[in-house]
Amino acid sequence: MDGCRSGVPTYEGDLHVVAAAHHIVKALGATKNLSDDLRKILIDLDSHLSMITSNIDSKGGRGLVDVEERLDQAERKIMRWETDPMMIWDSGPKEASDYLLAVDETGKLVDGLRGLSVHENRKQKEILHRAMNIFQTAMSRLEEELIHILVRHGQQFEPKNMYSRSIRKDIVYDESFVSVEDEPTKETSSQNCSNDESGECIVDLVHADVIPDIKSIAKVMFTSNYGPEFCEAFISVQKEALEQYFSFLGTENLSIEDVLKMEWTCLSSKMNKWTWSMKIIVRVYLASEKQLCDQVLGGLGSVSSYCFLEISKATILCLLNFGEAVAMGPHRPEKLLRLLDMYETLADLLRDIDTLFSEEAGSFIQLQFHELLERLGESAIAAFKAFRVAISSNGSLYPFAGGGVHPLNKYVMNYIRMFPEYWNTLNLLLKNQHPGVADQVTKPDYGPDTSLLTSCPMAYHLRSITSCLESNLHKKSQLYKDEALQHIFLMNNIHYLVQKVKGSELRLFFGDEWIRKHNAMFQQHAMNYERATWSSVVSFLKDNNPGSSSMSKSTFKERCKGFSIAFEEVYKTQTSWSIPDPQLREDLRISTSLKVVLAYRTFLGRNLAYTDDKCVKHTVEHVENSLLDLFGGSSRSLRNSRRW
Repeated sequence: MDGCRSGVPTYEGDLHVVAAAHHIVKALGATKNLSDDLRKILIDLDSHLSMITSNIDSKGGRGLVDVEERLDQAERKIMRWETDPMMIWDSGPKEASDYLLAVDETGKLVDGLRGLSVHENRKQKEILHRAMNIFQTAMSRLEEELIHILVRHGQQFEPKNMYSRSIRKDIVYDESFVSVEDEPTKETSSQNCSNDESGECIVDLVHADVIPDIKSIAKVMFTSNYGPEFCEAFISVQKEALEQYFSFLGTENLSIEDVLKMEWTCLSSKMNKWTWSMKIIVRVYLASEKQLCDQVLGGLGSVSSYCFLEISKATILCLLNFGEAVAMGPHRPEKLLRLLDMYETLADLLRDIDTLFSEEAGSFIQLQFHELLERLGESAIAAFKAFRVAISSNGSLYPFAGGGVHPLNKYVMNYIRMFPEYWNTLNLLLKNQHPGVADQVTKPDYGPDTSLLTSCPMAYHLRSITSCLESNLHKKSQLYKDEALQHIFLMNNIHYLVQKVKGSELRLFFGDEWIRKHNAMFQQHAMNYERATWSSVVSFLKDNNPGSSSMSKSTFKERCKGFSIAFEEVYKTQTSWSIPDPQLREDLRISTSLKVVLAYRTFLGRNLAYTDDKCVKHTVEHVENSLLDLFGGSSRSLRNSRRW
């Protein structure tokens, strides 16, 4: 207690002065060489001092009576609440104020009585013991009231009102197409409580109206040297509230072993939830908790920072431990985007963490955040490398049915289509990685107006990845025995690759020259297909004697038969082939029709004399319509048509 309290009259000070004078008089009287006059004066003085002592003792007795009366009044106000089921602060501001005044009065009396020498005064000792018991009861009651106020007036908030939460579907390579999607992943979001998602969003964890009540309790308890008890109660309630909110977010306290044994689908969900929860906990909950601690304990030195650290560290360490477990787990390609999300979240929160835990006691939290950020970056790089290796090493024993877009192509392009969202982070992480890979990819020379994005580290690695993908697709095309189907497969897959680049922000990193080059590539494969398929078919329609107006009937029949057999075989085979893109399919059908139908119409036109013969199985219109059935993905048989 401070020395400013004056609960008890200080008559003992007078006794001490008189006692000192008695001592001096007796010491002088013991001197041998004193005159009789001087000795008589000392005797009179001693008698006078004795009378003064008697008077002071009489006043002191009346002072103790006054102290006891004051203590009785304070005791009635304090002890009546020990039998009342109501909480004091629920009963109204007057009751709370009266109680605090009674506690303050008791404290003053305790301070005053402690300042007296009670070793030889039984009455003083009894009053002090009684006052201390009353005061202890009051402190325990204030602790209960504090807990009640914090619990009753604690406020929860909905996380959906704090930050937008994106839910990205995982892209995992699967030959069955089950997990390979072409549609853009939709994101669900809700409004942030602030226009700036990078800033804090403070909420009242405890209703603002009761903050003065909590501060008044804190003031009394700290003034009475019961600060540790206040902190213990405050920390206990707020820590439990944070743990409950942590559980409400759906985040679990998982061991490293639990994380390492987790299946990818489950782990992916946990990683996504971690990213979201970390933002909410740090930017909203802890920022708000810090404000509450400062409001209540801000004038008490480092007490506010101590309480905040004790409240928050268990939850923060739980989040960090999950991040550590993820970082040390296997570096699978499918983890890359989730790792980048976690990395960017931590990088974005570093300043917040450094501010929240700026005191020396919280420096270990800062250190662990920075260390985890580094490890997540290393894990993301390792997953990026694993992604490229997985593309290179993906092999097939059998050709992909129908020559359509291979699942590996879909997997890779849908995956890298998301990379531009992380281009700053990927540029930072890839800057000093795989310099040999970057050297192997020719730096594009598109002229002075080319965007610098095409020359950034991520652009080099993107082109390296697609180059690796193209090489793998060429290997897979060799599994087809039919040369024409090889070209259909490569046309489909290169066209798909180009469309994915053109239709997304990847275009900024690949550049227009890359797109033009690959457009030419799939168009060349389309021409090669036509040459490989239709050159032999159309050759039946060529006139070996162009100077003649028509050929012999036998030759005509032979040519018609050869054309019909060849055309029907192509029809039966290539209706089962697949060109998934409608526009590409239509373009190739039209291009083929222009060549084949024109040649067939010219052939029949030159030999009109024989066209009513049974050897003409298909009309021009039938051939033209039949070509529209090609590349539908299901085998069909051609019907005869002799009608014009």
